[in-house]
Amino acid sequence: MNKKIVEAAGRRLSLSNLNKDLYPSYGFTKAHVLEYYRRMADFILPHLKDRALTLKRYPDGTEKDFFFEKRCPAHRPAWVKTAEARHKDERMTVCLVNDLETLIWVENLASLELHVPLARAGSSETPDSIVFDLDPGEQAGLLDCAAVALILRDLLSEIKLAGYVKTSGKKGLHVYVPLNRKEATFEDTRIFSKAVAEVLQRNYPDLVTAKPAKEQRIKKVFINWSQNDPSKTMICVYSLRAREKPVVSFPLEWEELETLAGQGDPEKFVIMHPEAVSRVGNRGDLFQEVLVKKQKLPHL
Repeated sequence: MNKKIVEAAGRRLSLSNLNKDLYPSYGFTKAHVLEYYRRMADFILPHLKDRALTLKRYPDGTEKDFFFEKRCPAHRPAWVKTAEARHKDERMTVCLVNDLETLIWVENLASLELHVPLARAGSSETPDSIVFDLDPGEQAGLLDCAAVALILRDLLSEIKLAGYVKTSGKKGLHVYVPLNRKEATFEDTRIFSKAVAEVLQRNYPDLVTAKPAKEQRIKKVFINWSQNDPSKTMICVYSLRAREKPVVSFPLEWEELETLAGQGDPEKFVIMHPEAVSRVGNRGDLFQEVLVKKQKLPHL
């Protein structure tokens, strides 16, 4: 086991297996993964801050078995911040990735994907955002998701709500509606998101379904409103995805989404790791408003 001692924000960290190929079909080692997250730290850390992290660990790379870890590993360094959380009536200690050194420690565990809830640990029943998880069914794809996202943007605009879109890093899109008011409960956001999904299902029956059954999704986009739940997590913006290649869940401006939809090539939606680093360097965090913009649900 090759090890290297590094310093991150004044903390000494022992990094192991740096040459291990975590994306074997692409040639992307653990050292590459650590460097990606180091370079993206200023942009991803605000979105991870104070949220109970679910680690999705790939110790032998993306082509081998993985496992989810909701509990913060017992062998964690003393300086890793934690919180107490409840999951399915069970209390557990969870990791909070609030700084660079914790992010590097987590990535040294081969936690390629970073999944977080919609609420912060200190207010776990009050979501900061609503999410519309656009999931294409069989014989549907990213271009269909883009069409639904644009329809959703316009509907939200009619009720004076701004939405922000990112790629899932896989086959769908995520539209976030920030609230940041500590007024709405998950019940409120779930009722609202389900109602919106059902409106789109009625108006666009050949394109949209609000029903989760697989047979209902054929050639349609399922708007997964059920993600608005305290027990659910979403892939964090700027996280890598454990695919054949190191693809990133990345925010898009609406104008860019319109352009990509018009080009008709779903591959254009794929944001790879070097492009992600380049884009945030040039344009900053396109998802920053999700953290700060205050909006109110129409019925509150």
